[in-house]
Amino acid sequence: MTATKTTLGVLAAGAALTLTATACGSGDTAASEGGLTPVSVGVLPITAVAPLYLGVEQGFFSERGLDVTIETGGGGATTVPRVVSGELDFAFGNVASLIIAREQGLPLTVVANGMTTTGDADTDYSALVVPADSDVTDPADLDGATVAIDNLNNIGDTSVRNSVRVAGGDPTDLDFIELAFPDMPGALDNGQVDAAWVVEPFLTVALQQGATQIAGNFVDLHPELSIATYFTSDELIAQDPDTVDAFTEAMNESLAYAEDNPEETTQTLTAYTEIDPDLFDQLRWPRFPARIDTEAVQTLAELMAADGIIDADPDLETLIR
Repeated sequence: MTATKTTLGVLAAGAALTLTATACGSGDTAASEGGLTPVSVGVLPITAVAPLYLGVEQGFFSERGLDVTIETGGGGATTVPRVVSGELDFAFGNVASLIIAREQGLPLTVVANGMTTTGDADTDYSALVVPADSDVTDPADLDGATVAIDNLNNIGDTSVRNSVRVAGGDPTDLDFIELAFPDMPGALDNGQVDAAWVVEPFLTVALQQGATQIAGNFVDLHPELSIATYFTSDELIAQDPDTVDAFTEAMNESLAYAEDNPEETTQTLTAYTEIDPDLFDQLRWPRFPARIDTEAVQTLAELMAADGIIDADPDLETLIR
């Protein structure tokens, strides 16, 4: 048990780290040293953003004239307003957050894919899990259960409801509570929640502590679902389309490189997290295609509308550049 607590503490500590490619921050107006344009990117401290760090390391962004500062922090609820205000130039956020932002009239546009489900529940980096001693063996058994997710009315509860629905259960009879991903393995272990939606690296920690996977919630939603993407403000697109194009091109090359070089992608975790390297071989990874499957995003949007999270289906042609 001591070792488990230490691992969780290290993971949580890693969540506070920020890797900075240069000394330039958001809002700098002058070109950085060497004539590069400074851009800031807000991300979560999770395995799925490894391609961005890898791309900076490989020089894909500097080759296109960009000097990237990566800021590690919260999810879409935090980064969306920072991108809208211009405090951040780009950010990584789940697709549901961006669909909600667009419906609210916020001027944000997706410019590159972030990650895509593997399409295989046994290998996907996200899962719905229950404690080791749980009687729940299927999502349909979750009627009335308390389920941990990282943000209410977002991709977590939408995808979990869908998994319950697909399994023949009642998706309306769930009690969702917000917990940070690093806290979920402990909440499962101490009986605070009946189930949790967990992503890597915390999924591996939870499974090591004895948790049992009962569904691959993203796979259940759509096997080609782009879970998260990189986005920017419409203002930046209008004022500096060349910089946006350069970022998109560099990000696409980074995604392709990450797909082709999984060992390098894994080792990149040492640059921005303090995940125990002993866990590296056990971590599950998403896929990193450059293409965003709009049919899959449409499926997500329809489920969000059915659950009352949004009022109507979004215009994906304006959401995705």
